[in-house]
Order: sequence, then C-alpha cells, then structure tokens
Amino acid sequence: MPRNGLPRNERLRSLGAIRRLFDSGQSGFVFPFRYVWYAEPDTETSVEVLFSVPKKFHKRANKRNLLRRRTKEAYRLRKQILHTPAATAAANIDMALIYSSKELLPYKTIEHALRRILEQVSAQL
Repeated sequence: MPRNGLPRNERLRSLGAIRRLFDSGQSGFVFPFRYVWYAEPDTETSVEVLFSVPKKFHKRANKRNLLRRRTKEAYRLRKQILHTPAATAAANIDMALIYSSKELLPYKTIEHALRRILEQVSAQL
C-alpha cells in the first residue's frame, strides 16, 4: 500500500535549500501554478516540496489557507509520480509550488495542474 502522507521530512523548510532552489533551479508555469525545481544526484531518492499562496493575490488568510490545503492534498495524492524508481534515478529533488492566480479555483483544476507539473518534472529527470 502506497504511503500517501506528507510528513515533515518531505516539506522544504531549510533556508539554504530554498535559496539554492530559487537561485539555480529550473522553473515553469502550468496554470495556476508557477513551479521551481532543483535536482541533484544523491544515494537515496528524496523529494521535498514547498507550497506558497502569495498575499499579493489573496488578501484574506482563509482563502490562502484553503488554496494551500487544496494544493497539499492534490500533491499528497499524486506524489507517486515523482517517487517511482524510473522517474528519479537516486536524486534529491527540491520543488516550490507557487499559486499564481487571482481566482479561487476548484480542487479538480488544481489537481490536474499539479499532475501535469509532476509529469513534466519526472520527464526532465
């Protein structure tokens, strides 16, 4: 049975890793997300992810929290795309997902966009 949790060790929280990600990572855009990812070879496969909903687009905290929850849930259910042995040949992957739309989109749209992002990243590895 696959592990669908999102434990603390799978969340990107190191300031140095976040700086490295935004300085030398590759980026792309799939509506409604801007994503940045950085991969380096390692002995074990590990994926760490950062979720962000800027205050610039959504002033109310309850809307930002709702969108962040929807994004985390969609990632949690689709993260096996990156965890397959063929996709990640022993790499340490850091990823940031930034919600970049002013609209409050439904879960299905967010899930579809996240699946496309994960497939693009796994194809480029």
